[in-house]
Amino acid sequence: MSIAFDVRQLGGAHEIELFNRLPYALNDEIADDLEQGRRHVEWTWLAIHEDRLLGRLALWSPAGATDATQFDIFDLDDALSDDEQREVGAALLDAAHGEVIAGQATPPEFARYLPADWRERRSERRATETIMTLLEAAGARFVVERLRLQWEPEAGIPTPDPRLDFRAFEDDDEVLDLTTRALTGTLDAHSRGELGHASPQEVARVQFDEEFARYTTPREWWRVAVDGAGEAVGFVFPARNSYHHIVAYVGVLPEHRGNGYIDGILAEGTRVLAEAGAPHIRASTDVGNLPMANAFARAGYGTFQRLINLAWD
Repeated sequence: MSIAFDVRQLGGAHEIELFNRLPYALNDEIADDLEQGRRHVEWTWLAIHEDRLLGRLALWSPAGATDATQFDIFDLDDALSDDEQREVGAALLDAAHGEVIAGQATPPEFARYLPADWRERRSERRATETIMTLLEAAGARFVVERLRLQWEPEAGIPTPDPRLDFRAFEDDDEVLDLTTRALTGTLDAHSRGELGHASPQEVARVQFDEEFARYTTPREWWRVAVDGAGEAVGFVFPARNSYHHIVAYVGVLPEHRGNGYIDGILAEGTRVLAEAGAPHIRASTDVGNLPMANAFARAGYGTFQRLINLAWD
């Protein structure tokens, strides 16, 4: 390689401008993430030649967590040759793996946030394919590509389903019961992977403990859909994470699928967040989960990004 470079960690918040010289979807969040404890300087690495940023890598976690849970920044200077990109990327990955990732019982999942048309953008496709090749050589495997979706108020609140009424969950036990039942026949790649080595009850419990229970927005927003006989047919979890109002989870119970209930359940989740003043609503679903992707499209959610996940077993 013609360019000599050093790999080091971020010196502090004063270097955010340097760290953000490479464009990426998450750049606007870096400063606040560092301040709020979702990122740490010891979880960031830069490849530097003189004062030029050749590449960078960073990990993320919910505030207060001791281990990184997501590996979501891995960028390379587009001006580098293919060989140079591979060398810089490998050096960054080696540093992160040796200093942090290898010491965790569960390595953080890789997430790359991309434009919706990333395959048609030469630099995005080149960098992403290089990074995926480096990760796979390091033992990671492709998990899924997801649609990142957004609803805007001008889309309007979807029409409610007159067949459905909604109520709050009775308690955490009901949350666990319904989310466990909804895992039967799921098309979600992450859930299917988890079900390969854990029971539905265990998968639902982990999802509750590590995601749903951490939302600070009112539990009253979470809604159970019931039919005319008062039987639960599905549910939706509207919430707000550290960044946006979201539809965290929407599901129809297996015995009630095929009746078109998903549209009404998603409409209720959208209504709850819109009435809470959400300036926009985010959601995501797997590219291969066509029933859910189509339901979001009917509800006025447009694809603004895609997300690629890789993981280590």
